[in-house]
Parts: sequence; C-alpha cells; structure tokens
Amino acid sequence: MHESSPRPAALITGAARRVGAVIARTLHAAGYDLALHCHASWAELDQLIGELEASRRDSTIALQADLADVDSLPGLVEAALARFGRLDALVNNAAQFHATPLADATAAQWDTFLAVNARAPWFLARAAAATLRDSHGAIVNIVDVYAERPLPNHGLYVISKAALAMVTKVLAVELGPQVRVNGIAPGNVLWSTNPVKAETPQLLAERTTLQRQGSPQDIATAALFLLRDATYCSGVILPVDGGRLLHI
Repeated sequence: MHESSPRPAALITGAARRVGAVIARTLHAAGYDLALHCHASWAELDQLIGELEASRRDSTIALQADLADVDSLPGLVEAALARFGRLDALVNNAAQFHATPLADATAAQWDTFLAVNARAPWFLARAAAATLRDSHGAIVNIVDVYAERPLPNHGLYVISKAALAMVTKVLAVELGPQVRVNGIAPGNVLWSTNPVKAETPQLLAERTTLQRQGSPQDIATAALFLLRDATYCSGVILPVDGGRLLHI
C-alpha cells in the first residue's frame, strides 16, 4: 500500500461519462483523489483521467469491472486503497437503464438490474466499510425520483432503484455512527435519447415545479454536499429534481 495521501480519496462507479464524469470533476476540483470505475467506456475514462491528471498529477486511478460480478467488487476497494492508502468516500453512480415492458422482461434482465443497481452498491459498501469507518467517511448512492413512482415500461429499473433507496437506509443504520450514507434522487438532468421516455420542453415544464431541466452539475454539487458538508445527515435521499416529485 502507498503511504496514505494527505488528500481525501473517493471511489466513483460509472465515472467515465454523463453524470458520473461531472461528479468526478467536481470532487477532483474540491481536492479529492479519485478511483474512477467504468465497465466498457474506456475511451471516455482515458480522456477524463487525462484531463484530471493535467490539473493535478498522480490524483487518479482507472478501474474496470462488471458490477454484476459480485466477486469483482472487493478488488475495486483494494485497488483504491493500494493507490491512495485511504478511502473517504464511495459514490455508487453506475446503473443499468433501459425499457423492460412487462410482456417482454426476462428473468435475466431482472437479475442484471438488481445486481448492478442494488446489489453492487451493497457489497461495495461492505467491502469499503472498514476503511470508511477509519476515515469517518461517507457514501452517496444515486437513486432516482422514480424509485417512488412507477415509470411506464421501465418496471425493472424503478424496482431496482426502489431497492437501492432501501439499501441506502439500511447501510446508514448498519454503518453508523462512523459512516454517513445518503442518496440523491435526480429528476430530469439530461435529455433522454430513449423515445419511450423522452420529454419535450413543454412536457418538462408541465411536470417540474421549476419548469426547467436540471443539469449533471446539480447532481454533482449535491454529491459533494452530502459527502463533505452534510455532517449531520444520514439515511437521507435528497431529491434534486426541480420539484418533479410534486407532479408525478
């Protein structure tokens, strides 16, 4: 193991692109060293790491794993510890997402959704528990506003995110008082390319109190707050949705 870094270190799953990459940039700018995970988005992860290393050398490590493979999960924590000597934060951002209409959904899809979206955060938290207790660290799970409401034709996704919401609360109890565990429930922060789910600006305005789309930066800012600043919050799932939950 390397000598422990003086800077806090975070492990982020699904960090190569979209919301995960913005969380990575935000935590890095706040002084975190980063263990950045991807499954298949190596090109995007390489580009992100190049950008972050240009800003601060020796501050990142790239990790790859299929989160559905539960046996691979402890290795992510071990690699982060070997590189930085510490772990202060875990961000479970990676997620399986696609439509699964009732008539077409398969048992294999059920297993994959639950494995990636709920089981992996649980077992990553367990693998990281000892070091997070040592650092009095924190976990943030990226849930979804639709963990509380059905999204048509996306049953397996919303079921898995509802499971993740309960994982968040259970971990808060199991890992307290040393480790804080919270979640973020994003609303519409990226335009969807999925025609089953896509919204027009008019629909977005009708369904959101603030009548505008959010951004990945809104999620990243909330993640930094929950990891670093919200020192008396645990077991909270923070909606970052512009008031979406009031309309669905």
